[in-house]
Amino acid sequence: MQPFPFYTISGGAYERGVQYGTLARDRVKKSIEIYGGALDAFGLSAAAYARLVGDFAKKVAEFDEQYLEEMRGIAKGADVDLNDVVLINARTEIVAMARAETGAKDPDELDDGCTGAIILPEATKSGNLIHGQNWDWRSECAETGVVLRVVRGDGPDFLTFVEAGGLARSGFNAAGISITANYLECDRDYTQIGVPLGLIRRKVLEQEHFAIATKVVATTPKSCSNNIMIASKAGFGIDFECAPDEAFPILPDQTGKIVHANHWVSPVALGKIRETGIPFVPESYYRDWRVARLLGEAKDGVDRAALKRALGDDFLTPYSVCRPPRGGGAGNITATVATVIMEPAIGVLEIAPLPALGMEFTSYTISDDVERPGDCGTPMAPKSIED
Repeated sequence: MQPFPFYTISGGAYERGVQYGTLARDRVKKSIEIYGGALDAFGLSAAAYARLVGDFAKKVAEFDEQYLEEMRGIAKGADVDLNDVVLINARTEIVAMARAETGAKDPDELDDGCTGAIILPEATKSGNLIHGQNWDWRSECAETGVVLRVVRGDGPDFLTFVEAGGLARSGFNAAGISITANYLECDRDYTQIGVPLGLIRRKVLEQEHFAIATKVVATTPKSCSNNIMIASKAGFGIDFECAPDEAFPILPDQTGKIVHANHWVSPVALGKIRETGIPFVPESYYRDWRVARLLGEAKDGVDRAALKRALGDDFLTPYSVCRPPRGGGAGNITATVATVIMEPAIGVLEIAPLPALGMEFTSYTISDDVERPGDCGTPMAPKSIED
């Protein structure tokens, strides 16, 4: 598999967007093709599409007008419509709401799967916090993923792996704050219009202090559930099982680890909400168990290689931690699209596309002066608008 492309962008919001859209034009258009095609398959009318996108564009502007300005820049650089860039950034919410509105039956279009893990310094070989996840979704999204290094003048620079056209997904910033997220579902979902999940992730990556990042995750209203894991290179991590209007924290266990798949775990949450996602991810119950067990076998401490092995586990394949491409009921092919491993204290992100077909990692760094440790995989030079 070819590594995900790496782009460095800088300047103001619109300027960054134009750079991003220009560099990733073909991949942005592929993202639009995937999610626009899903909406077409549902039979969503042009008027309904404009209304749904308009509702979320308004919510984006209320949350941070600069995000909408950056999307305008992406649309300009990629030569696409602004509405389609909003779709990419709110695709979880818009696709789900369009499905409900049209009555379409397509269980494979539900939110991302994923298995995530945070390992605190006391449990790692290096003494640095390690954070990672598998992203399980449509296999064709291996053709849309990009890695962005965003150089900012108004806050910490950050590195993020994201679908082309999106503002953020998983990643970490120069302050050492890292984030991953994965699918959850409950009976409170889609009863309100909230901030798109991708923009909450982006807001986390803009923070200088972990406490403010925690506030962003715990208090921002959402349209749907999501499990959001955030950590600090200082040595702490926390998992939030988020309903649209409430967040339930899960702290590291006695071994200094958090592992989470796609079912609710918090006893407080389970006493207040009804779990509705398990019909679509029944293997979730043993995926987190497998990862925790494999990490526990690293007697000398977990390193990035140990987390790679755990996230590459094929127990009970194809319904495994590392999912090979498999057909869905509606004809879609799903897979673990990427394995993402981060060690923020040394500024390194490693990613393997479609790892079930071969775990070949490429390393990406948050700055040019970061020394790449020997086990990072094949380095990939950053690409900027001037290249």
